[in-house]
Amino acid sequence: MKRDGADAAPDETTGRDATAMRALLYDPEAPQGLRLGEAPEPVPHDAQALVEVHAASLNFGELAYREERARPGQVLGLDSAGVVVHAAADGSGPAAGTRVVSFGPPGAWAERRAVDTAELAVVPDAVELGAASALPGAGVSALQAVRALGPVIGRRVLITGASGGLGRFAVQLAALAGAYVIAAVGGPQRGEGLCELGADEVVVGLEHVTAPVFGVLDNVGGPLLAEAFALVEPGGSAQSIGKASLEPTTIDFERERLTGGDRRLEPFVVRSPFGPDLAYLVSLLAKGRLDPQIGWRGSWERAPEAVAALLGRRVRGKAVLDIGG
Repeated sequence: MKRDGADAAPDETTGRDATAMRALLYDPEAPQGLRLGEAPEPVPHDAQALVEVHAASLNFGELAYREERARPGQVLGLDSAGVVVHAAADGSGPAAGTRVVSFGPPGAWAERRAVDTAELAVVPDAVELGAASALPGAGVSALQAVRALGPVIGRRVLITGASGGLGRFAVQLAALAGAYVIAAVGGPQRGEGLCELGADEVVVGLEHVTAPVFGVLDNVGGPLLAEAFALVEPGGSAQSIGKASLEPTTIDFERERLTGGDRRLEPFVVRSPFGPDLAYLVSLLAKGRLDPQIGWRGSWERAPEAVAALLGRRVRGKAVLDIGG
């Protein structure tokens, strides 16, 4: 890292710029828009820790919209786990050498990242860092979305897109909260393992869901969200979390008014700080009460393969990259 105004100079051993690090960069011309290259070392502000990244996970949303939201040469990635290299200058957060999981602005797919101490949690030795890296975006979103439904013990909760990373966390967390969980998937194979995670029913599509549900956690959007909202009982709600279908949703609210009942349809937005919720999810991992459901894992040199598998719906759960090496 460049410090004290020193001139940039290549490392005599590697020939690389000593002020740069290896990172996965957005490149529209590269396979799946990603290539390994060099990026400037992050410079933490006072409330940030510098973390050496060991593993990072991929989220469907950040990849599906990368062409619209990313600029060429940008380091992508929101979720990572690793070890603190330098503690925050303001004294907040863990000391150097502490294993942590973190969430933050794009920049996780790199050898190092600077992250706000409010957005990280300590990872005990009993929890593998790759497993921890699967938690931030998908796990915290699922946790907050289940909470947004209100008390669900003994109530029917429908989860669409239940085979994805967020969906599999939502199934587990809703079941832990006492809900009767209906997991909706796009095909029979996508539903494998969901009953073991706590789903009481696994359905393909919604045509066989005939009884009302108290809550909906929708990860698909499009026409399926409209179908799911029509199933919500009076006093219940639907949380629109994602749009994996990449299709807009049209709802005939006049028809819904005629159906009657006080029902809510809410656009879900995950809220910071992530630290406390990450700490809770890590504790569940440590106790064996939560499974990260890693469906793909490999070196970051295989990142295009992971992206293709995730966007092609060939990953059940999360995809995790091992960083460095």
